[in-house]
Amino acid sequence: MTDHTKVFILARDPVSPPAGLEGAVAAIGNFDGLHRGHRGVVAHAQALARKLGKPCVLLTFEPHPADIFAGKPVIFRLTPPDAKAAQAARLGLDGMIVLSFNKEFAARPAEDFTRDILAKRLGLSAVVAGYDFRFGAGRKGDAAFLKSEGARLGFAVEIVDRITRDEEGSLEAVSSTATREALEKGDVELARRLLGHPYFVRGVVRHGDKRGRLLGFPTANIALDPSNRLRHGIYAVTMEMDGVLRDGAANFGRRPTFDNGPPLLEVFLFDFSGDLYGKEVEVAFFGFIRGEAKFDSVEALIAQMEDDCAKAREILARR
Repeated sequence: MTDHTKVFILARDPVSPPAGLEGAVAAIGNFDGLHRGHRGVVAHAQALARKLGKPCVLLTFEPHPADIFAGKPVIFRLTPPDAKAAQAARLGLDGMIVLSFNKEFAARPAEDFTRDILAKRLGLSAVVAGYDFRFGAGRKGDAAFLKSEGARLGFAVEIVDRITRDEEGSLEAVSSTATREALEKGDVELARRLLGHPYFVRGVVRHGDKRGRLLGFPTANIALDPSNRLRHGIYAVTMEMDGVLRDGAANFGRRPTFDNGPPLLEVFLFDFSGDLYGKEVEVAFFGFIRGEAKFDSVEALIAQMEDDCAKAREILARR
């Protein structure tokens, strides 16, 4: 159970150990999605932190290294930094340290990373990584090298072997890539099984064109991370705002009946009226209802939206 009284510490490019995270045990990696496989590494780090009496953190990198190596955004981010921090806090971690990743960082020798960053700058007491974690120029740093560096520099190292099962079953199919592919097809139920939690996005409610209000379906409009490639369509969702969870239906797409504009998430909350503008919200996806479509009339669209909301209520009643 998550301790909601604990303050989660988010530190970006700290030059010294962040206050409250001194001597931390760090689970290190990209962890996009923080899926069930990632949780095995996190659980090992938490167990070691309890044993040592130290805080436990996620140590991760932004932007995603694949984008840097490609020279352009190529990765559909399952958990942009704010979402990753939110999920890390739910897993009971004490904080998240984000290091800026660029070509200069990638070109650093592996020895520099272990000595200058892990030991000196962050002052870690221990590092936990997956068996396939690689780092440093030419990806020359591997598990064996990390262990030898830890022994030399004074921090413990645990390498987590490939985990094949967890309490939910086999992990054979679990990966960030498989989760992205599921979401690109709109299969949010498969994504939930792979992640171990519902797929969710976070953002700030922005002003729209007020068209939904005129149609009788006022929506909270949220611009998602530009990398998002969730299938355009209608979903059964929940929205959390200020600690309160509400049910709704959402459209993610370009609104082809009207303007065919930039992708936007529009959430209609059931049995709710109020001002959401400027609020930071979290939207979780529980079921795909249909693909986005262009309607010949506003009346036809309204009739379909009423049917969509009824189906969303049915899906959410079963969650």
